[in-house]
Amino acid sequence: MNSTRQIVWVSCCFLILAACSKKEAAAVEEAAPAAAEQSVDTVVEDVVETAVDAVEETLEVVEESAAEPEDTGEIAIVLAQADTSEAQTTNWQFEEGKHYIRLVPSQPTIGGADKIEVSEFFWYGCSHCYDLEPIINRWEANRPANVRFVRIPAMWNDVLKLHARLYYTEQVLVRNGNIEDGPGFRNAVFEEYHRRGNRLLTEESIVRLFGRFGVSQNDFTKTWNSFEVSQKLRVANDLARRYSIAGVPAIVVNGKYRTGAAEAGGYTKMLEVIDELVARESAR
Repeated sequence: MNSTRQIVWVSCCFLILAACSKKEAAAVEEAAPAAAEQSVDTVVEDVVETAVDAVEETLEVVEESAAEPEDTGEIAIVLAQADTSEAQTTNWQFEEGKHYIRLVPSQPTIGGADKIEVSEFFWYGCSHCYDLEPIINRWEANRPANVRFVRIPAMWNDVLKLHARLYYTEQVLVRNGNIEDGPGFRNAVFEEYHRRGNRLLTEESIVRLFGRFGVSQNDFTKTWNSFEVSQKLRVANDLARRYSIAGVPAIVVNGKYRTGAAEAGGYTKMLEVIDELVARESAR
């Protein structure tokens, strides 16, 4: 194994430890009908080998061409050095291409331009999202006044799509006053999956969970099948594609920058990266 491949191998291993990937989510979906868990060693080995090949191909493309990518209408991810003129005037701690990447061109956000939007892509079945939940909740409670925080569920397969519909159903029910706003219900979903072994793989199991929070069968069904929830799912799926989300948890700041615990160096550092990117946007 040459030195480049060794570096890629180690980086990929660290990324797997810090995020749930599409392949891991696919493994859960395949295992769901038989209610059996796939071997962790096998999943990790497959993900690492796939990620190593993908990263090495990317490195080859970057080495072959230093030209700016053409705007083809699709999202392009550029691993570039920080703008030198900006670096000369501001002592930024984190580096573009190392601690975060810039999305080129910049992409839309859920809300308007009146605030800087910080988006967390997550999945209820991701253990790393479960670990991040109390940490990101504390950050949200103390976020700057000019920042809007939103959660966006990942939707790589049928299981994640089911859980995404669960999330947006809860959001609409909160707005309509059927469920009290706050982390209570969201925490209950995480606990149900990770502590009680209820994977919430059927609509019936999800109905029972909502029923524990006082939601009637009629209110649930009406919201679950509503146009509003379906529209939110379409927007979430489109943004995940535009932001090139391949693992969760992932953070996108204002449709311009993407980061995560693996790139930043842990959850605490990730929050610092978020704060710095918000400061960059605020200074514009």
